[in-house]
Amino acid sequence: MPAGEERFKREILSRIPLRNEPPLPPDWLHVEMLERFRVLRFASVKGGMNVLEVGCGAHALTTVPLAYLVGETGRVVAVELSRWRFFEEVTTAAGLKHRIIPLKTDARELPFPFKAFDLAVLVHGVRSLKNGETIVKVFSELLRVSERVFIAESLPIANNERQKAHLGLYNLREEIFEALFGRKDDLHYFPLEKLGELVENAGGHVIKSGTFEPALPHYLAYIPREYVAQIKDEKKRAELLEQWDKAYERWKRGAEHPPVGWLVTGS
Repeated sequence: MPAGEERFKREILSRIPLRNEPPLPPDWLHVEMLERFRVLRFASVKGGMNVLEVGCGAHALTTVPLAYLVGETGRVVAVELSRWRFFEEVTTAAGLKHRIIPLKTDARELPFPFKAFDLAVLVHGVRSLKNGETIVKVFSELLRVSERVFIAESLPIANNERQKAHLGLYNLREEIFEALFGRKDDLHYFPLEKLGELVENAGGHVIKSGTFEPALPHYLAYIPREYVAQIKDEKKRAELLEQWDKAYERWKRGAEHPPVGWLVTGS
């Protein structure tokens, strides 16, 4: 167990209300934040740091543990373009809102003219960047504005049946959203070697890297069946509904977070 985990759960997670969002369990938000807390031990976050987080998302899943780790003298600038719905509610409940500066901007063009941060962080956000060109541009911007960059993402690896259950449902997301909206939602996970290649394409180099097992459930592969039923192409709809039904049967019996790959990079 990472150092300080029990204290983080007692002092921070206990303040955040449970959420009634079936079929997710009420503590899903706590579990996801705990996974981020475990990931961040490889980023060497220290008290007093000025940290940039890209892709904070609506629920501040990484923002909250980051703000806890930087302490009262540190700050987290949390960047997101559009998904802010629960952000203030969650950070306020955690008692950490005063350590966080939310910034609505495009991570491909960050509004900082120089290296303004001790650390830039992108945790479980690579999969939301749509394509390789966007990923390289965002990585390039992180390297431009920070002394050090920490990137972490789930890997396309399953070491047990529960991890296979997660990947089985998660890997349908890209095709479902393309059929619905003509665009991708979350990309399939990249191997760690590919993430390193993308860093190099962005002008950076990998200082160190590794993988670890979060050893926690993972709920966020879920996408409602009602979404799939809205696909207009009859053949594609029938095909994806069949795949969804099979994947969901495995997922609802229990899904586990796959291994996570992480890299510390510099320019």
